Amino acid sequence: MKDTIVLYPALGKGHLNSMIELGKFILTHNPSLSLSILILSPPNTTVQSEQEIQKLTTTFGCESLPSITFHHIPTISFPVTVPPHLLPLDVCSRSNHHVNHILQSISKSSNLIGVILDFMNYSTNEITSTLDIPTYFFYTSGAASLAVFLQLPTTDQTTTKSLKEFHMHPHIPGLPPIPIADMPEVAKDRGSRTYKEFLDMATIMKKSDGVIVNTFEALERRSLKALKAGLCLPEGTTPPIFCIGPMISPPSKGEDERGRLCLSWLDSQPSQSVVFLCFGSMGRFSKAQLNEIAIGLEKSEQRFLWVVRSETNLEKLSLNELLPEGFLERTKEKGMVVRDWAPQGAILSHKSVGGFVTHCGWNSMLEAICVGVPMIAWPLYAEQRLNRLFLVEEMKVALNLNELNGLVSGSELGERVKELMESDHGIEIRKRILKMKVSAKDARGGGGSSLIDLKKLVDSWREHISGDGLSPNSPFLLR
Repeated sequence: MKDTIVLYPALGKGHLNSMIELGKFILTHNPSLSLSILILSPPNTTVQSEQEIQKLTTTFGCESLPSITFHHIPTISFPVTVPPHLLPLDVCSRSNHHVNHILQSISKSSNLIGVILDFMNYSTNEITSTLDIPTYFFYTSGAASLAVFLQLPTTDQTTTKSLKEFHMHPHIPGLPPIPIADMPEVAKDRGSRTYKEFLDMATIMKKSDGVIVNTFEALERRSLKALKAGLCLPEGTTPPIFCIGPMISPPSKGEDERGRLCLSWLDSQPSQSVVFLCFGSMGRFSKAQLNEIAIGLEKSEQRFLWVVRSETNLEKLSLNELLPEGFLERTKEKGMVVRDWAPQGAILSHKSVGGFVTHCGWNSMLEAICVGVPMIAWPLYAEQRLNRLFLVEEMKVALNLNELNGLVSGSELGERVKELMESDHGIEIRKRILKMKVSAKDARGGGGSSLIDLKKLVDSWREHISGDGLSPNSPFLLR
């Protein structure tokens, strides 16, 4: 029987995409393995499994990797009354009985040697522990924010206050000082359900067989050195860390009409002259903020491609109604505005793009780094303020964007865009991120740091089944 690894991404396209890329990377360098990827669907929906699996296989180029199989977990039904950020946790916990059956079925037909859980699917650890399957976690953000996250149980035990009552987070070796304002909202109020969920999540991850991180050594050298050396957590509680990034999906070719229009327009622009503004699927703005963005772009006098997402109650308004009067007409020679979506990967890869205003989602940051596009950091939610801190202060590949009372002014945006595209400081950032682009490629090449960590990860699976007598959580494994 083939040795099999099960990969279990959390609900959400970003989590699924990263996990599939992880699977492809594992299998490309270990073709003797077999991978099964479990797929969750939103509650109360109808899923046509065969069509979805064929679409995934084609989209991610898995036709050449027949050892990857997809399993759709049966859709569950329940009244959706939880906040959006808690929905993936509830869907996972309510699906655990299905996952239990699937894992037992897989173990009967193959040699199941490990399970990789998205960190949001931490509740499934109860199932894998019961079945005595070595369990690893996949952390879809960076190593620095992982260090902050894993320290949450320690912080919880050493104080009775909520983090929101402090000015600075307790110092973590390898990381810059962290203002509490930059901590994720979920970690600030110890009385909330969200805080308790993330506390449990961190506690379980610390005891796992290992944590896989979508990063690479050259990108987060200082924080990784401290994290892997066990300096970030007391009493040697750091689990084995495997950094095998960057894992990003290949850019789409812009097959739909909007994609073709964007790429065609970029073809007519000078090299590295366009600023791209895109804020992820949840990055929605008020009419007031959209107006300030428009004002800023005009003031910058730079070429731009802007993906506009408005608050839900404004979706029926046209672009002319959303944006300042005459803006589209005045900027039609220098700018392009599209609604809701554009092929981000393909756009960032285009030679005409010279800057990226981003919400600091980890996947978006990695996409920009891998193609050498400097950034302006505008975090919106989740761990993105932490990502901005590391992006600006540690990696030094982005400019900071200041807010006042929750609003970024047109003047502020315009100045930062001009600084990125025209100043000596912008040139320095560009040079730095072009070096990082080379490092990202080298990390996954022969002898690269990510390939070395992948070998350590696979070796740890082999050790679990070699009968060497070590327990799954032995401190002697890959420290």
